[in-house]
Amino acid sequence: MRGGALHNDAEAASSFFQLTPLALAALSISTSMSLHYLAYSLARPATMTLFTSSRLGFGNSRSAYPFAMTFISPISLVLLLGYGAVLGKLGPLSALKATTLGCASVLLVSGFLIAKLDGMVESHPTAKIITKYLIGTLFVFRESYVQLITSQHWSFLSSILTPNQSSRWFAPISGLTSVTSAVAAMAVGRLSQILGLSGVLVVAGLVLGLSLILGDVAYGIAQKNGFNPADEHFQKTKNTTTSNHNSDGIITKAKDIFTRVPTLWALFCEILACQGLSTLLNVLCVTKVSEVITDDTERAGWMGQFFATTNVLSSVLQFGILPTTSTWIEPSTLWKGMPLIMLAVTLFLASPKLGTNLATAEPSLTAIALAFQLMKTMEFSVRRMLDEMVYVPLDYESRYLGKEVIGVLGYRFGKSAASLLLSALTSSFGVIGLRELSYFTTGAAALWMGTAWRLSNLVPTRKEAEEAYKKMKKRG
Repeated sequence: MRGGALHNDAEAASSFFQLTPLALAALSISTSMSLHYLAYSLARPATMTLFTSSRLGFGNSRSAYPFAMTFISPISLVLLLGYGAVLGKLGPLSALKATTLGCASVLLVSGFLIAKLDGMVESHPTAKIITKYLIGTLFVFRESYVQLITSQHWSFLSSILTPNQSSRWFAPISGLTSVTSAVAAMAVGRLSQILGLSGVLVVAGLVLGLSLILGDVAYGIAQKNGFNPADEHFQKTKNTTTSNHNSDGIITKAKDIFTRVPTLWALFCEILACQGLSTLLNVLCVTKVSEVITDDTERAGWMGQFFATTNVLSSVLQFGILPTTSTWIEPSTLWKGMPLIMLAVTLFLASPKLGTNLATAEPSLTAIALAFQLMKTMEFSVRRMLDEMVYVPLDYESRYLGKEVIGVLGYRFGKSAASLLLSALTSSFGVIGLRELSYFTTGAAALWMGTAWRLSNLVPTRKEAEEAYKKMKKRG
C-alpha cells in the first residue's frame, strides 16, 4: 500500500514537516541519499585527480579519459544484474543494503591499497603499473555505482508520495543532496592535504556505509505504518509465483516495461542524449584542467570548488525557485527549455571568435567550465526533479525495476557511447583538439533537444498524473 492511501494530499502536504510517519520516512531516506552524495562528492574529485595524476595515473593523456569511460556501461550492467537478482529474491531493502555495503567496501579497500602502493611506485615499476590500473578501475567503478544507489532512494520516495506532493517536495529533497555535495566538494582540498587522496577515498567509503543506517530506518518506519513499498514487491511475487514471467531476466522485464509504458522508453532515449552531451563537456573540462593545472593537490582543490559552486547554484534552484515554479509551469515546458539553453551555450563555445583563448585557438578554461557547470546545475536540479516526477504515477515494477534499468544503463550507456565515439575518432584520426571537440557538443545538444521534445509530448500534466495515480491506487 502506498503512503497516499493513508493520507490525503492536503493532510500529507500540510504536515510534511510535522514528522508524521510519512514525513519521517521521507526525511530519513532523503538524508540517507544526501550522505550517499556526500560520499560520492568526496570520491569524485579524488578519483579524477588520481586518474589524471602524472605520477600515479594516466597524466594529461587526451585519449585515456574517454577510453576509460567506455567501460562504464559493462560495469554498470554487471551491477544492475546483481541488483536485479537481489531485488527479485529479497526485495528492495535487501537490494539497498547489498549494493550500498558492496560499493562502500570497494571505496574503503581501494583507498587502503592506493595508500600502500603510493610509497612503492618510485622504486618498483610493477607497483606503478598496478597502481595505475587500480586507479583506472576505481575511476570506472565510481562512475558506474552512483546511479545504482541513487535510483533506489528515489524509488522509495516515488512510492510513498503522490504526484502533487512530489511536485512540491522533490526539488527541496534534491536540494539536500546538493548541500551535502557542496560541503564535501569544498572540503576535498583540505582533506586531501591532511589525509591524502587515498584517505579521502576511505572517508567516502565510511560515509557511504553510514548512509545505509538511515535507509534502513526509512523502510522500518514505512513497514510499521503500512506504506512499505516492499509490500508491493512481495505481493507481486506471490501473485506471479506460477507465472513464467516471474523467472524472466531483468533485461527481458525491462523490454516489457518499455513496451507497456512508452514514456519510459522516451525517457531512456532522452537520458542517452543528455548524458552524451554531459560526457563531452566533462571530457573537455577534465582535459583542459589537467593541462592548465598540473599540480595534483591544486587540481583536486579546483575540482572540489567547481562542484561545490555547482551544488550551491543547484541548491538555490531547488530550495528557492523550483518548489514555486513547478506548481504552475507544466513539466513538458521545462523538458523543452533545458536543451534549448544548452544548444545556445554550445554554439557559443564552438564559435571560433567567442570563448576562445587567442594564444592557443582553443576554448578557454573559463568558457568550458561555465558551459559544463551550467549543464551540471540543470542536471542536478531541474532535470533530476523532472526525471523523478515521471515515475510517481506508475506501477511498482516501473518504479523499482524500470527506473533502475533507465537510471543505471541509460545514464552510463550515454557516457560510454560518447566516450567510445571519441576513442574511435582518436584511433582513426589522431588526437582530437578541444576546438574540434566543442563542435561535437553542439551536435549532442541538438540531439538532446530532439529527444527531450519527444518526451515532453508524452509526460502527463500535473492534473493527468494525479488522476493516473488515483486510478492505480484504486487498483492496488
